[in-house]
Amino acid sequence: MTFPRESMNYRERHCPPEEEKLHCLIPAPKGYVTPFPWPKSRDYVPYANAPYKSLTVEKAIQNWIQYEGNVFRFPGGGTQFPQGADKYIDQLASVIPIKNGTVRTALDTGCGVASWGAYLWSRNVIAMSFAPRDSHEAQVQFALERGVPAVIGVLGTIKMPYASRAFDMAHCSRCLIPWGANDGRYMIEVDRVLRPGGYWVLSGPPINWKTNYKAWQRPKEELQEEQRKIEEIANLLCWEKKSEKGEIAVWQKKVNDESCRARRDDSRANFCKSSDADDVWYKKMEGCITPYPEVAGGELKAFPERLYAIPPRISSGSIPGVSAESYQEDSNKWKKHVNAYKKINRLLDSGRYRNIMDMNAGFGGFAAAIQSSKLWVMNVVPTLADKNTLGVIYERGLIGIYHDWCEAFSTYPRTYDLIHAHGLFSLYKDK
Repeated sequence: MTFPRESMNYRERHCPPEEEKLHCLIPAPKGYVTPFPWPKSRDYVPYANAPYKSLTVEKAIQNWIQYEGNVFRFPGGGTQFPQGADKYIDQLASVIPIKNGTVRTALDTGCGVASWGAYLWSRNVIAMSFAPRDSHEAQVQFALERGVPAVIGVLGTIKMPYASRAFDMAHCSRCLIPWGANDGRYMIEVDRVLRPGGYWVLSGPPINWKTNYKAWQRPKEELQEEQRKIEEIANLLCWEKKSEKGEIAVWQKKVNDESCRARRDDSRANFCKSSDADDVWYKKMEGCITPYPEVAGGELKAFPERLYAIPPRISSGSIPGVSAESYQEDSNKWKKHVNAYKKINRLLDSGRYRNIMDMNAGFGGFAAAIQSSKLWVMNVVPTLADKNTLGVIYERGLIGIYHDWCEAFSTYPRTYDLIHAHGLFSLYKDK
């Protein structure tokens, strides 16, 4: 099947016709070995597990990845962080409160091999990274082999498979997304998933175009116009520019609608009429701004306190039929279940399982109970689930994604160490 190339449509998820669906097991490549445990896996991946050398050539100058003997080494470099991801994150931390648990969940759009997410981990920030399957081959596969949360994805024509107000920070480091194009739809979609008070980081073109236009080999007028559009859209979205230093710009989304009175009279500010900002599966991106929630439910606690605090979506009554009491009962139930799991499988706590998936995550109780610096959980909320709980999962400081299990997951073979399924088959028994 062929798909239109405009707006990256051909890189997006598409459900294949019946005759193209695979019904077979995929063998491991020759020489496949168990990935290194974390934190060694952050820096080293066995070559046999992802035998693609093209990035070592294409990105050699930018220090993304190096091939050494029978392993790939990831020095933590990147196009926008020549001094390494740690130094780059230090620069961000001078503007964004990364140290105190206020910023816990992050989104990396067009993540490359996910070094930004890999190095945020030691600061107790968990990043959901995505990149398309493109000419750079297996960027996302490298990320997952390193033990960093990532999925195949692209900002194209459909909404991202995440809940509204999910992320404390969103990031684009030379991610090649045309932010000012299509009437600002990509920035509007980032605004949907950014929580009030959250931060957006843009590094690379067009930021600091006056200094770099020659190096980027682009006309300065074009870059100037690109930045003007971005500033205009950010203003319309009620994002306040906190910093622009070198090639890094940081905006902060205002905490509530009261801070955005100026845009109420702006005819360009088109607000979404839909009452469900989380209805996103295969839904087209819109040119309308997602309004702030009418009932906010209180401030998010800093992490790790927010892991077991009552999430604002529950305290505000946003999820029908769920009370603070039933939420706490669910949390206690999963603490007991996980204790039982650990008696059966003593490796659960050992670091043997780094990449874990919960196929029917509910409120994220399993992930909260198993929480450790040695592992992370991809909490999947099926599109068929009775209750849309993905927003709650993010309010706990966990990450996750919407998915329909009648279709393939947006990942590569062999990318998870442990998969947990509770109530999944009964959910799909009539499908």
